[in-house]
Amino acid sequence: MGDSGRRRPPLVADKRYSKPTKKPKAAAKGKQTAKKPASRKPARRRNPVVAAFLALLRFAWRIVWAVSWRLGAVVALFLALAVGYFYTTLPAYDQVLDGRQRGSVTLLDASGAKFAWRGDQFGGVVTANMVSPHLKNAVVATEDKRFYRHFGISPRGIASAIRINLREGRGPFSGHGGSTITQQTAKLMCLGVEYDPAVWETEADYEADCRRGSLGRKAKEAIYALAMELKFTKDEILTIYLNRAYMGGGAFGAEAAAQRFFGKTSGQLTPAESAMLAGLLTAPTALAPTNNLERSQNRAAVVIGLMREQGYLSEAEAQEALANPAELSEAADAQAGGYFADWVMSAGPEFFTRNTTEDVIIRTTLDPRIQRAAEEAMKQVFENKVSKESKAQAAIVVMSADGAVRAMVGGRKTKVVGAFNRATQALRQTGSAFKPFVYAAALDMGYSAADTIVDERYCVTIPGSGEWCPENYDKDVHGRVTLAEALRVSLNIPAVKVAQSVGLDMVRKVAADFGIESDLALGPALALGASESTLLEMTGAYAGILNGGSAVTPYGLIELRIQGDDDPVMTASGGIGERVIQRDAAAELTWMMHKVVAEGTGRRAALPDRQAAGKTGTTQAARDAWFIGFTADYVAGVWMGYDDNTPLKGVTGSGLPAEIWHETMIRVHEGLPPRPLPMAPPAGVSEFSDQPAQQDRDRQTRNGIESLLDSLFGGDVEPGTAPRPESTR
Repeated sequence: MGDSGRRRPPLVADKRYSKPTKKPKAAAKGKQTAKKPASRKPARRRNPVVAAFLALLRFAWRIVWAVSWRLGAVVALFLALAVGYFYTTLPAYDQVLDGRQRGSVTLLDASGAKFAWRGDQFGGVVTANMVSPHLKNAVVATEDKRFYRHFGISPRGIASAIRINLREGRGPFSGHGGSTITQQTAKLMCLGVEYDPAVWETEADYEADCRRGSLGRKAKEAIYALAMELKFTKDEILTIYLNRAYMGGGAFGAEAAAQRFFGKTSGQLTPAESAMLAGLLTAPTALAPTNNLERSQNRAAVVIGLMREQGYLSEAEAQEALANPAELSEAADAQAGGYFADWVMSAGPEFFTRNTTEDVIIRTTLDPRIQRAAEEAMKQVFENKVSKESKAQAAIVVMSADGAVRAMVGGRKTKVVGAFNRATQALRQTGSAFKPFVYAAALDMGYSAADTIVDERYCVTIPGSGEWCPENYDKDVHGRVTLAEALRVSLNIPAVKVAQSVGLDMVRKVAADFGIESDLALGPALALGASESTLLEMTGAYAGILNGGSAVTPYGLIELRIQGDDDPVMTASGGIGERVIQRDAAAELTWMMHKVVAEGTGRRAALPDRQAAGKTGTTQAARDAWFIGFTADYVAGVWMGYDDNTPLKGVTGSGLPAEIWHETMIRVHEGLPPRPLPMAPPAGVSEFSDQPAQQDRDRQTRNGIESLLDSLFGGDVEPGTAPRPESTR
């Protein structure tokens, strides 16, 4: 039957919670009953002291945590504000690529080739993608191998640096700094502080302040580095670093260093050359290859090892680089013309040389071939003719007849920068090398080389000083002699008498007009070279005799221009000036000086294939020894002596200086056809020998024995190489 008659139950949800049903008192047979849970043991009470201590710790931790997160938040906020501040003050990327305070000077020789650099060299802007990839890899491998993975600072690198410093017995922040390339770049930018003369006395003080390594400075550097990471890309930071880093030899940046040391662009560098440049970054001055190539190569080998370990070089490439270490370019290796370059820099306008803020190019008169000739001659004579214990110095100047200086050696060490230049800075008494100006004045006034004068005991009364009696070198007199003979054998008494005859003022004027600008002695000792002069002045004065009697101003600068400009700012300021003596007088004086070399005191300077003229000079007690002379092509001067005026032993102008001159001019004239000197004998004389009498030669022989003994017993001359006794003036 259907259920339509039943009442349906209401549709309601079951009760969520039902009353617990009573458990049956007895379980069915055969079924296990549940065990009654064991009663809970009461908790053991904690030691009240321990409980109090733990409570105290929890309280302290809550305080520390509350303070720490608030302090951390403040520090984080401060750091964010500091980074944000530096971010807003950072200059544009292209404004920070050149970090020099001053400009550079590049010196070119007469042919236009680079031979010297002065000032802060900057080869131009290069990017991290323009330089050789080997250089980029070498810098990263050496300076910051995690450069592309960190955010500006490297906690791991700092911890490692602290560990190394402590292990080596230094303070935690002394020595290794753990700085990233970004931090180093921040330091190169001096954390955005520009040089201000009102704050720092010198640029050196400014740079020292930029390099300070205090803890506060390190913290500021780290913040600045974080800002740089936000402002610039990694390659832009590396670009700034590669352009601003100092790499020794006056070179700032990779491009300048590549050109300075290897004569190529930074994009052409080999792995060995790249490793050498990267190795310079730790100690650019000490490791510069121009200072010590072997030390620089050893450092480069370490860098090559790092590049191999980090996968930048294969084993074969690393072995190739180690087997063929980087070598300097020919110009960098020669380091020629250091004295010459310093002289040009000091003689040029200061605002374009020593204090220039522009990049300047100076083309000079230097001839590298002649410079090498002078340096080799100096070395050859000192190695073979000068005692090993001798500390004597020497200087050489070679110039053309118009005063264009072709070579300059200012001391025995030739590869120098900023050294004392004895060719231009040493004022020394000239001795008998001054006598040609006495005879120049006489010949210009109408005297003849064939005129005679009596060589006799002679005294002059000098007001305020009493009587002065000059003596010849051999302490003897020779009777009546011609002016040519007096100059040839360098007699003192005739030179004084001739000077008195033409007037000391006239002699002084002729010498000054020829270019001897130093103070000239007022008394009759002027004729014997009592005045002081420089080798450059004296050589320039002799050039005036060669060119026919017109004054000469020695010069080394041909033109100066700003890099990038075609028009020069200035051109040569030297050369031939006004006439001092008549051309006929100059030709006759040249003939007299030729006799000095051919038959007189300068015979050791004689050249085998061409005519030469010159004059020896030895001052009192042989403190200075000179030989200055010329051919038809070049004028050269040599000085020798001690810096402290110690007398030379066994050396006179006719000895070692004449030999240095000879060795120099032999090399200078290699390949040049011989040309006759512009000279003429005195009127009415076709042949003029003026050989000294046998009696005079005997006197010279006796007086030369003393010099010979000096050379054999501890003098400046190497034993067995002393000049012949008859050539002692």
